[in-house]
Amino acid sequence: MNSSMELAEPLSDTSFGGFVAAAKAAGDLVVQPRMGFATVDQMRAGLVAVKNARARVTGTITLDSYTRVGLHRSARRALDNSDELNGYPLVAHGPVVTRTMLDGVMDDTFPVQIRHGAALPGEIFLTLVAAGVDATEGGPVSYCLPYSRTPLHVAVDAWARACEVLTTRTLQGHRPHLESFGGCMLGQLCPPSLLVALSLLEGLFFRQHGLHDISLSYAQQTNPAQDTEAIHALRVLAEELLPDMSWHVVLYTYMGVFPGTELGALALLKESARLAVRSGAERLIVKTPAEAHRIPTVAENVRALEIAAATAQAEREAASAGFGQQPTAVRDSAVYQEARTLVEACLELSADVGTALRTAFTRGYLDVPYCLHPDNANRARSVVDPQGRLEWLQTGSMPISPSSGTGSTSQLQAAEFLEMLTFVSRGFDARALNPRPDDRQDGPRRSLTP
Repeated sequence: MNSSMELAEPLSDTSFGGFVAAAKAAGDLVVQPRMGFATVDQMRAGLVAVKNARARVTGTITLDSYTRVGLHRSARRALDNSDELNGYPLVAHGPVVTRTMLDGVMDDTFPVQIRHGAALPGEIFLTLVAAGVDATEGGPVSYCLPYSRTPLHVAVDAWARACEVLTTRTLQGHRPHLESFGGCMLGQLCPPSLLVALSLLEGLFFRQHGLHDISLSYAQQTNPAQDTEAIHALRVLAEELLPDMSWHVVLYTYMGVFPGTELGALALLKESARLAVRSGAERLIVKTPAEAHRIPTVAENVRALEIAAATAQAEREAASAGFGQQPTAVRDSAVYQEARTLVEACLELSADVGTALRTAFTRGYLDVPYCLHPDNANRARSVVDPQGRLEWLQTGSMPISPSSGTGSTSQLQAAEFLEMLTFVSRGFDARALNPRPDDRQDGPRRSLTP
């Protein structure tokens, strides 16, 4: 890692986590797009459009595939040749160009997060802090196992060093923010208890390496009631395990196969916004109706943000319970009990969280279903039950049991697996034929100002 790059003063005096906390205090859900463009002009224009959306928003700079795997010269050549890139080549552009691009856009009313997908994020972290940005995301497990062949022990060491880059901000009196992607493993078909456990374990890893302001992620799955249970479990466990940290929960609109109809896709987006309110998640990363077909435009991203914000507002106004209120029986839930068991089994392996994570995967105490990374045991299997709940079919060597009634020795056939993959998209596309009244509502009821 090249450590010679100088740190620039952050472009905003308000931390990313502080912005989200202020929005929650005002009763607003923060909404955020997935968005990245190759050129400076495109990226700036996209951020300006998001900033002007009628919602409480944060900006996103999503990096390109070359940058994610460290091929920065290839990214530079693509820019020079005007070749298409699927995101913003942060390192190739360099910190000065990026800081200039963000000047006058990123400020106390509009924080920006760098999203990348890199198992080895060293140069990315150095560049973003040198550009004056101090919010990013990922994790030693969540950006290694699904997206790379990098050995887990190499990724853990790289993420420890990357965290140290961010902690220099803390030493300067600022509050950098790091989001765990652990609650989004593979996007779909990973039972909620493992998502909750991985998000918490990465949060503990971040704390051990000097971070004080983090977010814990969870990806919307196949059953709204189970998802609500999972996020409540995540919040209670975070209160128990991270009492000395500032944290919030970020929910992702469903990351699997998306509905092909516009009405079905919008219904799914709205359901994620309602889930965020019911569960107390403070931030929502949205998807658009274009997801099933192509990369969405800036206008489509803005529309999705405004629809999500309006839906959250309506849900909050209609709810009898307070924003983020948790049921008293969370600790009795299956998700809470399983997630806590997985976290404790991992932490018993070593006082060092990185070592504990490596050992847990080696022994199969943590095992991501259908993940083909060499360091993942890949003995665990999941199934969507008739009620739409995502349950354990097989648990391998994990210290939890298969869900009752799933038949722990059952083997899924290819047709059954494909049905699981399309369970959500088929259900929401069916709503396009018989829509509910709120499926047709579109756009914000009022203008939300940051």
